[in-house]
Amino acid sequence: MKASMISMALAISLLAVGVVRAEEKALTTQQQKMVSCSAQAKEKALKGKDRSAFMSDCLKAEKAAHNAQHDKMKDCNKQATGKKGDERKTFMKECLSATKG
Repeated sequence: MKASMISMALAISLLAVGVVRAEEKALTTQQQKMVSCSAQAKEKALKGKDRSAFMSDCLKAEKAAHNAQHDKMKDCNKQATGKKGDERKTFMKECLSATKG
């Protein structure tokens, strides 16, 4: 009886440690997008097809914003060809912070 109580307490302790570790794990970028879009859909009280359409559009918008930054990085990288060290670092900082217009 005493041994089964000890093993049960040990099992519960191990489960609690696993739950804490799972909570500490950081969300991936995709999970963060889902959380953000889901919160917006909840604020708007969307249900069913309306929610699905909103989530799809929201996730695409997040991806488009990421792609725009990625494109800007590629453009600045091309322009920085031949620059090295501090000169390249300064150029990249200015190029990436400049607004497209």
